[in-house]
Order: sequence, then structure tokens, then C-alpha cells
Amino acid sequence: MPAVMRRTMAAVLIAGIVALLPLPAWAGSCCGGGSAAGLVLPKFAQSMIDMSFDVERYNGFWNQDGDYLHDPPGTDLRQYRLNLGYAQRLAKRWQATASVPYIWNDTTYSGLSSRTSGIGDMALGVWYEAFDATVCRLGWDDLSFRDLAPAATFGLALTVPTGISPYDNVNSSFDITGRGFYRLDANMLLDKTIIPFGVSFLMSYGKAFERPVDREYGQYVQPYRKQLGDRATGSLAVSYIQYLDIGSSRRILTYTAAFSEVWEGESRINGSADPTSGFRKSSVTGTFAFSTLDRCWTVKASWNHSITSDGWGSNFPLSDIYSLGVSRAFE
Repeated sequence: MPAVMRRTMAAVLIAGIVALLPLPAWAGSCCGGGSAAGLVLPKFAQSMIDMSFDVERYNGFWNQDGDYLHDPPGTDLRQYRLNLGYAQRLAKRWQATASVPYIWNDTTYSGLSSRTSGIGDMALGVWYEAFDATVCRLGWDDLSFRDLAPAATFGLALTVPTGISPYDNVNSSFDITGRGFYRLDANMLLDKTIIPFGVSFLMSYGKAFERPVDREYGQYVQPYRKQLGDRATGSLAVSYIQYLDIGSSRRILTYTAAFSEVWEGESRINGSADPTSGFRKSSVTGTFAFSTLDRCWTVKASWNHSITSDGWGSNFPLSDIYSLGVSRAFE
């Protein structure tokens, strides 16, 4: 494979590594554990600290036609992330969140090895809870229409380009930890629990802000203006809740399976569409959460897997993400 093509493929893969960062983490059911890790503050809490560590290993990519292709022999692309988050209640129905990852890239690609690290892109959010209290029903007997109504949370999230992007003074695509663009997302989270089952649905739509560019991977270029394509995300999660008596205490286990789809449209350069950009990714996630009965402490472990087959994505790398996290909510 020609050296120019190898470098181009490497740039696409590494750009994909940070394209979904910071990944949003969503709260789950009202009765413990939740359908995923969460930076959506539980209704009972006044504040929350969340910390997690991710290990992401890449194993091929979808080309623009949606065909799954293996990486070249000898490739080993990994990324490690330490994610720190905080949520604070502002009023009865309002809350604010902030999260930032610290990223380590460990890359071997076509005989080239690189190890870099740096802060990633920060996310700031504000949420509105369109419900007064979370009420969990036990069983399916005598359910009314009101019992089936989900808890709805609406929010805005701003991605701040605090990471190292291709438009900074970097030597190669292996150095980047962020995308270099502000993006504003509108989010909706619907959540319903009828013990022992819970269902949650997330929908998000985001728009990036245009910015000037005069440098790419450390090389100055003819100045132009660039805007990333609009971003849409959808995720459906189903949970099973189990109560355990451990000594004199009761604990909650929550098992969750989720399917998610992320789509981003073509970027625009000086107002014209870039046909080589844009992507789509489908993935499945399994999550295990262990929490105290009052839900003040939660430990979470999850595995996110890209579907290794043609047609489940385009112009994007496939990966497995292993995450372990803990959150502490304060009443």
C-alpha cells in the first residue's frame, strides 16, 4: 500500500477515535442502577460526582460504502480515557452538568508507533426535568395510562474544543484528542420503570459551529472556513432490576442491553459539502450496575461493541469499549 494512502487511512481512523468524544452518559431507571452510567442527576439528589475509565480497542473500519475492512497487519490502535464529571441541582427541576476526559493514545499503524496524551473535549450541559417525582410501579396489575407515562428530561449540551485537534500544532493524526469545534446538542431522555423492568430512550440532535482553519497537522494551509455536519443520535435501552439482601443491607443490581445509532452529515468547507466526510455507526452495549438501595453509590461496568459486519456503519472505525466507573450522589 502506498505511503500516502496509509497516512490517509491512519488519519481517518484516528479522527474516528475522537469523533464521538465526549460520549454522553445517560441516567436510567428511578429505582436504582440505571440503564447506563449517568451524568443526569437523579431526582432525589442535589449533586453528583462521576468518574469512569475506558479502554477502547479498534478492529477495522467501515469504508464510505459501508463495507467492513480489516486494519493492515500489525495494526494496534488503542485509546484510554479517564472521564471526570459533576452534576449540580440548580432548582427543583433544573440541573447543570460538566464532564471532561483525559486521553492516552497508544498507536501502532503500518510500522509507525506513537504514544501521546492530553485533555479531551469538555462537555457542559443543562437539563430540565418535566416531572415532579419518580414513581416506580411493582408489577403489571391494575396499570393506568398515567402509570405508563415515562419520566421525560430535556437538555442542551455544549461541546467545548479543549482537546488537541488536527488544527493545532501537532505532528501527526496520532496526537489528537479532540475535534476542534464547538457543537450544541438538543437532548431528550425518556425513562420508565415497572419493576423489575425498565426502558429508556435517548434522542439527540447537534449542530457544530463554523470556524476558520489555517493549519492542518502542523502545516500551514490556505485559510478556509469549515463546519462539521449535523449530528443525530438515538439509543434504546432495556433493563432488568434485581434486589439483593447482603447481610443487613439491601443492594440493587441492574442489567441493561442497549442499541444505539450515531449519524453525522457531511462537513462543509467554504460553504461546499465535503463528500469524503460524514459517518454512521451502529453499536450494542451491555451494562452492569451495582448500587445501594438509596442509590447514593453506584458502580458500573459496560461493554460497547461495534457490529462487525457490512452495512452497520460507514466511514468510521469499529471498536470495543470496556468501561468501569463509580458515581456518588449527594442528597
